[in-house]
Amino acid sequence: MGTDMIARLVEQAEAEGASLVTLRALAEEASEIGAERAMERLGLADAAARADIGELRQLLGAWRDAKRTARNEVIGWAIRIALALLLLGLAVKTGLIGLARG
Repeated sequence: MGTDMIARLVEQAEAEGASLVTLRALAEEASEIGAERAMERLGLADAAARADIGELRQLLGAWRDAKRTARNEVIGWAIRIALALLLLGLAVKTGLIGLARG
């Protein structure tokens, strides 16, 4: 939606005599100022912001790795328990449990 509005404003200004190069430069500068303002509002305008974002990405990557490892471990244990129960059931069914007691 915003892109359509910008395109219409550029067409209107060009029709009224502004050059396309000037309009594009104006739009680029306005975009740059808007991006800087947004970064300031998010608290990411200082020199340490790049390092902070890098650390956050590393932390997020570590969290995802830990989550994946935990999920894989839970699945592994569930499979082990299921197999143990299956073997126990087979032992009871075939009477091996009675042989071990007696």
